[in-house]
Amino acid sequence: MYDQTRAQQPADRPSASAERHATGPEPLLPRDGRDEIVRSLGHAVNTFADSPREALEEAEAAFDEATAQLMNALAERRRVLHEGWADLDPETQSTELRFALREYREIIGRLLRA
Repeated sequence: MYDQTRAQQPADRPSASAERHATGPEPLLPRDGRDEIVRSLGHAVNTFADSPREALEEAEAAFDEATAQLMNALAERRRVLHEGWADLDPETQSTELRFALREYREIIGRLLRA
């Protein structure tokens, strides 16, 4: 059955029901940062026919922004993870340390799949 509301949503945005039921990891970049990058890249794609060089420069700027945001987000995630286990008492239960290891593994896995 055709769902007009769902069909009108941007392809990069999940439907409301998908947002309610999402159980995956949180995005590495904040939504507003991602939205701006997507808009910029979309504009570059849409203006390519009229001004290819300017469109490529805009796409390159979107790439640079995405890269910078990703680097900042990963550095912050690393800082928070490190603080979570670095100052623990050496007698700490391995369960707490295992949680930190699981977080590192999950993030690295996402990067390798990207």
